[in-house]
Amino acid sequence: MQTHFTEEQLRDPGTARSNEILRACVHCGFCTATCPTYQVLGDELDSPRGRIYLIKDMLENRRKPDEKTVQHIDRCLSCLACMTTCPSGVHYMHLVDHAREYIEQHYDRPWHDRTLRWVLARILPYPMRFRVALLLAKIGKPFAPLIPDARLRAMLSMAPKQIPPVSRNDDPQTFAPAAERKMRVALMTGCAQKALNTDINDATIRLLTRLGCEVVVADGAGCCGALTHHMGKTDESHATAAKNIRAWVAEMDGQGLDAIVINTSGCGTTVKDYGHMFRQGALAGEAARVSAIAMDVSEVLMRLDLPEGTASPMTVAYHAACSLQHGQQIKTFPKDLLKRAGFTVVEPADSHLCCGSAGTYNLMQPKISAQLKDRKVKTLEARNPDVIAAGNIGCMMQIGGGTDVPIVHTVELLDWATGGPVPPAMLTRGKRAPEIPKLR
Repeated sequence: MQTHFTEEQLRDPGTARSNEILRACVHCGFCTATCPTYQVLGDELDSPRGRIYLIKDMLENRRKPDEKTVQHIDRCLSCLACMTTCPSGVHYMHLVDHAREYIEQHYDRPWHDRTLRWVLARILPYPMRFRVALLLAKIGKPFAPLIPDARLRAMLSMAPKQIPPVSRNDDPQTFAPAAERKMRVALMTGCAQKALNTDINDATIRLLTRLGCEVVVADGAGCCGALTHHMGKTDESHATAAKNIRAWVAEMDGQGLDAIVINTSGCGTTVKDYGHMFRQGALAGEAARVSAIAMDVSEVLMRLDLPEGTASPMTVAYHAACSLQHGQQIKTFPKDLLKRAGFTVVEPADSHLCCGSAGTYNLMQPKISAQLKDRKVKTLEARNPDVIAAGNIGCMMQIGGGTDVPIVHTVELLDWATGGPVPPAMLTRGKRAPEIPKLR
């Protein structure tokens, strides 16, 4: 794609990066075939190619964003399926992130939109605030049909029936390996996950220590910054990310780290991009070091000696989170691990398509999100699974709200298969779950 940015514009690092990305696009349209919003809405401007045209025009002309442009960019899930499909290597993620930052700086959103985004940015990254909000949402949930605003109804409907107790495993501490130490890793415990589902981090710690990892929960680490980053709130997201970088570098420079383990794939995609996010400034070197050893939990488990299980009658439908298969290009590891543990693994049709969660997307674009969720649930249930496995808390909450089939994190199944407890979700959801035998 031909661009016409001025030399002055290109002195801005964000614009220079966007210029590189725009020039790589050849207008082929392959991205439209795998774009969920284009499939649902059928509008070229709701496809990656259409959004690229809008972003180019907005940035190149230094144009104040108009309502039409903002609407189409807001509708983007950032599922990054387009990046997997693109034959030209267009790094759409960096482009749309820059566009959102530009919109945040130059567009005056309606007051109710600004308020919603402000509230989400002040609650979701903070586990205790989020817990209080979930409690209030649980109280208000019966009144959801009376609320005219679709986004507020969506927020209430997402409230879980039970709010899990606080897990002390999330506090800064070190967990000794159960066997000879093979690795020393830092576990990112996250933010929203700590309020929504404490079983995931607990299972991750048990599994890693069982397989010979010394697991550190670093003092000062918290939210990865993705939630505010994808709203274009760059200063807030970078401030949050900087705390993680400093906390993990302190461990790297202390007793050392072999990996930073992340069990929420949306966070993993962001942390692996810290090197780009902080490429300018004092933390550039430290951010690059962090990104270099950041790994999804499945990547770490592939390096460890996971015991091979006996064949199980249990069928696991594996849902590939977009941030894992497209953002991190990790496609087979979770399935390989589940098969090694003895599970029968199946996948839904169109497994490359998003479930509609996408961070805060299901709260800010509830209508489109609901359509994507319904389609995903239908394709998963068509495989008649005993349980659904996923590697991202957002997907788990989204899909779990539309099916009676238990949904658990991949590490919960692997922990169970190697001597851990039955995943709690399997004991409380679904009629068949209690009948499924433990593997060992």
